[in-house]
Amino acid sequence: MAGAGGGNDIQWCFSQVKGAVDDDVAEADIISTVEFNHSGELLATGDKGGRVVIFQQEQENKTQSHSRGEYNVYSTFQSHEPEFDYLKSLEIEEKINKIRWLPQKNAAQFLLSTNDKTIKLWKISERDKRPEGYNLKEEDGRYRDPTTVTTLRVPVFRPMDLMVEASPRRIFANAHTYHINSISINSDYETYLSADDLRINLWHLEITDRSFNIVDIKPANMEELTEVITAAEFHPNSCNTFVYSSSKGTIRLCDMRASALCDRHSKLFEEPEDPSNRSFFSEIISSISDVKFSHSGRYMMTRDYLSVKIWDLNMENRPVETYQVHEYLRSKLCSLYENDCIFDKFECCWNGSDSIVMTGSYNNFFRMFDRNTKRDITLEASWENNKPRTVLKPRKVCASGKRKKDEISVDSLDFNKKILHTAWHPKENIIAVATTNNLYIFQDKMN
Repeated sequence: MAGAGGGNDIQWCFSQVKGAVDDDVAEADIISTVEFNHSGELLATGDKGGRVVIFQQEQENKTQSHSRGEYNVYSTFQSHEPEFDYLKSLEIEEKINKIRWLPQKNAAQFLLSTNDKTIKLWKISERDKRPEGYNLKEEDGRYRDPTTVTTLRVPVFRPMDLMVEASPRRIFANAHTYHINSISINSDYETYLSADDLRINLWHLEITDRSFNIVDIKPANMEELTEVITAAEFHPNSCNTFVYSSSKGTIRLCDMRASALCDRHSKLFEEPEDPSNRSFFSEIISSISDVKFSHSGRYMMTRDYLSVKIWDLNMENRPVETYQVHEYLRSKLCSLYENDCIFDKFECCWNGSDSIVMTGSYNNFFRMFDRNTKRDITLEASWENNKPRTVLKPRKVCASGKRKKDEISVDSLDFNKKILHTAWHPKENIIAVATTNNLYIFQDKMN
């Protein structure tokens, strides 16, 4: 897949990095979500300050065949503001939890963004002409006295510098008691779901004042609460099917045709625990932080603290593939519990052909697993490799014993540097990797 050997291997090169180099990072600048649109031409990031930044891929330079178009800032807007819930005396953060693009239907682009409580539908449109020659208005916008108008003019459109406008078209609020962790657009492109810790709601994109509750796992007595919903996603082709994962390591597949309230799942995906690995931390590390369907809809991928698992939708009792992301941390779980890192929520993503999966780790490492060759690689997003087309060297972590020259000791890993959010271009080998406040873009080496 990368690095050494094999004619089909991808060699990953540095392409770009966005964001400041400062060691002193403002909380508001920390990236909280990354998402390519359906064509891969646009790449959106959300941050803890409630901002959405959209990058656009430049048209390829025909004179430089080895270079693909770079991503440059296309639009930046404030999606969410901090709010205060006066009934519960709670501050609602502006942090963007998720961004999801809608497929493009006309010249404008649409995306959904959400913080803990409120989902917004944004329209991003371009304007490169402006009307001139009003009858009742001066060019500076002041209104004229109608009695002074003696001739009628026909207004005309004049070219102007390109302006990208972001406007909120719909605001979906007041439907979640707990924090929203997922939004997912249905394959009918008319409805979407939003999930919080205990409930999943189904919305119509045109209707903001009501949603349908389709999953509710809240017990009558909250002291009996044993698990929470951690992620949810619609099937990419079957509009009646969705899955949601739980903090107990289970994934439930539900069919909305069965009943209005999908409290009874159609399938339950769960792997029996290996008794030899049982420990105080077993339940925490089995919690699923992300679930993603493959583009084909045949498989789904789940990420827990130490591993990535691929499930065949036709087989519930165990995953068909399991990849260890950072097994060397199993001996460090106690210190990771003390510094709260054990609760980090890593995301995962598929490449466009579903043959490679990618997820993040600590020390600004990210991991790729090739499902065909069963090879894996660890790469690092760092400022040292920031010359364009620098090939990334595979990294290795030494768990114990004698450390080789190029290996990194597990004790010297920086747990403050972590890659939680990654995205893969839907059609090309271009990946976006978010470190704390920087967005790295890598691409495969083109000869």
